[in-house]
Amino acid sequence: MTTFRGPGAEPPAGVRGLGPRKTQQLTTAQALVRWLLAQRSETLDGREVPLFPGVFAIFGHGNVLGLGTALEEHRGDIPVWRGHTEQGMALAAVGYAKATHRRQVGVVTSSIGPGALNMVTAAGVAHANRLPVLLLPGDTFTSRAPDPVLQQVENFGDATATVNDAFRAVSRYFDRITRPEQLLSTLPQVARVLTDPADAGPVTLALPQDVQAETYDFPEALFEPVTHRPPRPRPDRRSVTEAAGILRAAKRPLMVLGGGVRYSGAGQRALDFAERHGIPLVETTAGRTLVPHTHPLHAGPLGVTGSTSANAVAAAADVVLAVGTRLQDFTTASWTVFSPGVRLVALNAARFDAVKHGALSVAGDADAGLTDLAAQLESWRVDPAWTARPAAERASWDAHIDSLRSAASELPAYAQVVGVVNDLSAPDDYVMTASGGLPGELIGGWRGSGSVSMDVEYGFSCMGYELAGAWGAAIAHPGLVTTLLGDGSYLMLNSELFSAAFAGHPFVAVVCDNDGYAVIARLQEGQGGKPFNNFYADCTTSHASPPRVDFARHAESLGCLVFSASTVDSLREAYAEARKAAVAERRPAVVVVKTQPSTWTEAGAWWEVGVPEHLAGRDGYERAKSGQVRYLGS
Repeated sequence: MTTFRGPGAEPPAGVRGLGPRKTQQLTTAQALVRWLLAQRSETLDGREVPLFPGVFAIFGHGNVLGLGTALEEHRGDIPVWRGHTEQGMALAAVGYAKATHRRQVGVVTSSIGPGALNMVTAAGVAHANRLPVLLLPGDTFTSRAPDPVLQQVENFGDATATVNDAFRAVSRYFDRITRPEQLLSTLPQVARVLTDPADAGPVTLALPQDVQAETYDFPEALFEPVTHRPPRPRPDRRSVTEAAGILRAAKRPLMVLGGGVRYSGAGQRALDFAERHGIPLVETTAGRTLVPHTHPLHAGPLGVTGSTSANAVAAAADVVLAVGTRLQDFTTASWTVFSPGVRLVALNAARFDAVKHGALSVAGDADAGLTDLAAQLESWRVDPAWTARPAAERASWDAHIDSLRSAASELPAYAQVVGVVNDLSAPDDYVMTASGGLPGELIGGWRGSGSVSMDVEYGFSCMGYELAGAWGAAIAHPGLVTTLLGDGSYLMLNSELFSAAFAGHPFVAVVCDNDGYAVIARLQEGQGGKPFNNFYADCTTSHASPPRVDFARHAESLGCLVFSASTVDSLREAYAEARKAAVAERRPAVVVVKTQPSTWTEAGAWWEVGVPEHLAGRDGYERAKSGQVRYLGS
């Protein structure tokens, strides 16, 4: 057995044709940064860009001298954005990944302890939404010489455990680097997970602070430029043939377009496929804005936060071709939106998602899969009467949205806020929201032109994503970003407004103040529960006149431009001015508007939540539950 004598050494006698390996002595942190800089990515339009375009950082004793020093040495090569909460920074990285269609990855670093644990929620957001982010938390000493160090949580039964083990449940790939040379084997896996359509999600590399500073002779080949082009795996021919047979036998097929269509860049392919065969189209939350709103085959967004038009078409469909979607409960109305006899075909890059719900699994890239499926369907077309159904249904939904937008009211409703933003947005703008009542308003009421221009974080529904994610999206997206949020989300996480203002990243935030957690109060009271702990009026306080937050003054104190509104007309004026000011002054503009607390856009779909037997909503729960499809199969 031939053994080399160490990195950079001459090969032993008798080994011909091998020269000395070129190496460079670097710390673990220096090598990691050098590797980050060497990684490239190909965008959907064929441009080559950095895979890791920037780092969000808060330094502490666990990373400032190791990774912090290494980043400072390359401050001219990769921007490092200073954040003000670790969760906010990591959510910004998630928003960046979504805005670049998963083709670029934000890097986030924190110290060990509370800083690291603050990022776990953001890792959950990335994991649930299949979005890549690289998390680099510091970790405790591998030597254990100074144990217990500041911020170290000691596990009484496992000396190897640290708080970073909390990331295991919300990481697609996790490693703890206990020796510098481990980078040689783990970094290819890091790149694989971050760029693979089937596996994309958060990667966590825990970096003990003593190991960050240790040196090793790293092979220079590790730092050679590499361009990552996400694979487009073609599905198995037999599954495509079976899927084509199911579609040919269908009388009323339906296409459901999800986020996988977006990340594959297959939006136009899906439209061409639908047009060629006359198949109606609906969108999921992650697939929203893939289809131009006025397209004759577009029935609208599907599900609880969708539209009555899409739900009506889905209820009548006999075959559903689900492309790039995991069909979560808000999309399927907790599996009551389809008829019990429907047949499901799932085309998905991740076999994990393709096999769900008894579907015929077609595991492959959305673009490649639709191409192969179209080749087998040839000139087959759907009955024209079914092809015409989406436009008729959507016309009714559009009329409903028009009535909500034009209704006379003392305070603007959410639908009117969305209407103002929709009317004044440019084609290359980007609109966002995450939690509470606004996802239903934005998903159901937005009218897009067909450019992929929306991010509704409703996989994890993380309050606070709206502002932090907007910061990341504003760094990535060339058009103006507008984020919509409620007063509850604003109070959850607002510190990255200052981060964006300080760094010079403009976006517009429309803050809708309705005095509490209105959408949860709606759920609570709508099922027969008593008003409790959601609206401020129903919360415990010792004050006869409790304090209220002045959102305008607070946002101004964080360096933002501020505009206020109280009517639809004043909102229109304020939002128009905010758009101009944000771009001109290179910082966020916040529009604060008092909104109605109990007017909603309703799609008429059911969502399963646990309703106690003594509440009035229990009867409706049992009726809806009886129509729930548990497993479709064949």
